[in-house]
Amino acid sequence: MKAMKRSLLALTIAGALAGTAAQAQISDNVIKIGVLSDMSSLYTDLAGAGSVAAARMAVEDSGIEKRGYKVEYVSGDHQNKPDVGSAIARQWYDTDKVDVIVDVPNSGVALAVNQITKDKNKVFLANGPASSDLTGKACTPNTVHWTYDTWMLANGTGSAIVKSGGDTWFFITADYAFGHALERDTAAVVTKNGGKVLGSVKVPINTQDFSSFLLQAQASKAKIVGLANAGGDTTNSIKQAAEFGIVKGGQNLAGLLVFLTDVHALGLQNAQGLIITSTFYWDMNDQTRAFAKRFAERDKGIHPTMVHAGVYASVLHYLKAVEALKSDEGGKVVAKMKEMPTDDPLFGKGTIRVDGRKIHPAYLVEVKKPSESKGPWDYYKIRTTIPADQAFRPLKDGECPLVK
Repeated sequence: MKAMKRSLLALTIAGALAGTAAQAQISDNVIKIGVLSDMSSLYTDLAGAGSVAAARMAVEDSGIEKRGYKVEYVSGDHQNKPDVGSAIARQWYDTDKVDVIVDVPNSGVALAVNQITKDKNKVFLANGPASSDLTGKACTPNTVHWTYDTWMLANGTGSAIVKSGGDTWFFITADYAFGHALERDTAAVVTKNGGKVLGSVKVPINTQDFSSFLLQAQASKAKIVGLANAGGDTTNSIKQAAEFGIVKGGQNLAGLLVFLTDVHALGLQNAQGLIITSTFYWDMNDQTRAFAKRFAERDKGIHPTMVHAGVYASVLHYLKAVEALKSDEGGKVVAKMKEMPTDDPLFGKGTIRVDGRKIHPAYLVEVKKPSESKGPWDYYKIRTTIPADQAFRPLKDGECPLVK
């Protein structure tokens, strides 16, 4: 009898040890996710609370908590200020024991978080920011740039418009890292394809009145007015361009970064015909539609943007890497993420390159006319699929120091 009790006790202890072994190298026995986003300003609809919802959905769908891991969340508003974003990131890493920061829709903030994450040996899953410098000269072993970037947007939207005759450009550019990178990358595509850039004007972020900038664009006589901005800046500039008769006067607008939520805010009457490059659309297949339905139930009916999809997919892959390693040590986790092929219901199969660039197809889409839309959020028709191996900048051209 005593022998049997000892055997049962030994089995109980062994089981308990097995349960804790999975978390043996997890810092504080908790995987802590920090969603750093714009919660109150011009990027809040395309990211914001929706990014928090997407991260939570990824954790639930991963099943990792059922296997004995503990996951916690924290969220913060960077207010589109690099100093505010940096302060939050430092506090999260140093005091709050955050292991991974996700989202960060502002390239200026993201570049600051990128460096802090490297210094602290944590993980940054960049879904909101666009600057291609995150996998170029500013690349680190601790950052994965998942969803899209300025090179992809320029070579998708910019290239398509130049090839269809839009060969003279004037840029209205958000005056910070993102806008500068988007104008730079698009201007390179325009000139490479035989077009000309006639001028540009830099506009402070979150500007309400675009009239003086639109008048400069109008005076340039450029065929294409390239909007190197995003979120509320894009919708404001498009609405005000209509008031100034820009399109009626023979010029065309190129929204270089337009999200589903921007089209929703503009309405199809104002947005119809816009050519957009995106890496995700909710109505592509049964899996994306199922995700969108669940997401909309959590986020006030909003349908997911490519940023929300990127948060979901990148957190899912991050958790797979943590579980495979049985560790949440920053650089090692990112190395594991690069080693493992990616596979999720929203982007399908893909890879992460040595420079941290996640590789998947992109889509050139056109915004539907009101008569073509069959219901709420039915806004896009896909014109072209850009294959994964062509959608992003070639590895050799990025100047990333990790690339030998």
